[in-house]
Amino acid sequence: MPAGNAAVDQIEQALGKVRSVLDREHEAVREAADSVGWRPASHDGVVVAGEVLATGEGLSRTTADNPSGDTAAVVERSGQAGADRVRYVGAATRRIARGIDHDEIVLGLCRATVPTFADAILVYLRDPLPVGDERPTGPVIFRLHRTDSIPEEPDTISARPPTQPNPGPEMTVSAKVRPGGPLAEVLRGVRPQYGDGQTARSALAELLGPNIRLSDGHRVILAPLCGRRRVIGTTVYVRRADRPAFEPDDLLVGAQLATHTALSVEKAALRGREADAVDMLQRTMLPLYLPQPAGVQLDSRYLPAANTARVGGDWYDAFPLPGSRVALAIGDVMGRSMTAAAVMGQLRVMTKALAGEGRPPQEVLRGLDRTALELGDEALATFLFAVYDPIADRVTIANAGHLPPVMLHPGGRTEVLRVPTGAPIGVGGVDFEAVELDAPAGATLLLYTDGLVESRIRDVWTGIEQLRERLTQVGRLTGPSAPTLEALFDEVLDMLDPGDRDDDIALLAARFDGVPDRKP
Repeated sequence: MPAGNAAVDQIEQALGKVRSVLDREHEAVREAADSVGWRPASHDGVVVAGEVLATGEGLSRTTADNPSGDTAAVVERSGQAGADRVRYVGAATRRIARGIDHDEIVLGLCRATVPTFADAILVYLRDPLPVGDERPTGPVIFRLHRTDSIPEEPDTISARPPTQPNPGPEMTVSAKVRPGGPLAEVLRGVRPQYGDGQTARSALAELLGPNIRLSDGHRVILAPLCGRRRVIGTTVYVRRADRPAFEPDDLLVGAQLATHTALSVEKAALRGREADAVDMLQRTMLPLYLPQPAGVQLDSRYLPAANTARVGGDWYDAFPLPGSRVALAIGDVMGRSMTAAAVMGQLRVMTKALAGEGRPPQEVLRGLDRTALELGDEALATFLFAVYDPIADRVTIANAGHLPPVMLHPGGRTEVLRVPTGAPIGVGGVDFEAVELDAPAGATLLLYTDGLVESRIRDVWTGIEQLRERLTQVGRLTGPSAPTLEALFDEVLDMLDPGDRDDDIALLAARFDGVPDRKP
């Protein structure tokens, strides 16, 4: 096949994946629109995708305000108002979608709402928040999660109805939804309602407390947070008496904001549940403690990424081998999912099995490569495997696409070891190599993952050089008395950039003591 045709096929495959993602997103938006009773506007039977037009009621009101009968001006103003609403909703939903957990998502909703759409907002979420296909039992409890409002000026507070119910003795921060009650009726209907209707007024009293007084007229909207399967909360939008009341089109805006928030909260809850499960699985697969065989000191450190929604596949292990030898392993499974964590566990088990058969490091890598190919396309990992012989004062190292180890020699000299870097585990058909190096007594070998040396503002090779310099400094400062491995980790981690970590970090250190000469 000509190279051009192959390139076209690859592009078509990529476009096919993009179309599939867009189709899924379109279906999610359609379901959300159906849940709030929204239908796209149309002209003469032609659907205008994504366009929000003024409702008939809104146009009638505009006409009534224009007794001269200038229909063109009315339509122009209505069209401009509709375009403004579309732009606002687009910007607001993007802000909501930036959140990675329900706290950030709700904060995004509040910041997008006040003061552009409302003067105050209250957001209630179900407690506990159901996740995925869970079927919660027991009473439905709504708890006040966040409020936001425009500060009121002291000299005008007494002249205005309260804008925002402030949490206090007169307002409930949690409400039990009574079956068959007015709040349950509003939630069941899904669509937002003005707060001055009889049912909505009773629902607000049930939600906020009977002593809360809000602005009269169409200045309050109660909008349920409706996800894919259930209502997970509700929002209350409030406008001051000196601001124009909500219009019918504002009910649609409130519904769109509420729906995007609910879908984002549900998605974040699922991500959080998966991240917790992956993190737990990953930690159970890491050794609870490291052995301390004769001739070597071992220590490790693991730091998860600051963003728990992105759990990595970093892992390490160390275990004794026959002949007083010690195996050292560190790896990083590509991907951040339950699958990656499962692959990590299988590779760790296979490493022990292959090394226990007496295979040299390069053969261990070949065996892992075959295993990864059987696990599927997602089983890709960088991996470094070393075997230390304290009797011979030698260490044999084989590398499958991992970062080079660093050795701190007695006296402070630090060396980035030149180890042939093969392809990652799971590529297939790769011939791995091993090198045998001196491992003098008193030297320390440090294995690490890329989270230590790579960040958004530092490339990996710059980070490795900074690591080498930091270890050299530590060696010179301590002189003949080498720092403990725990203290060495603290010094190394001080080189991290300020702020949250983007990736997991795994560290494994081995200080070679050797075996004293045996005299007859």
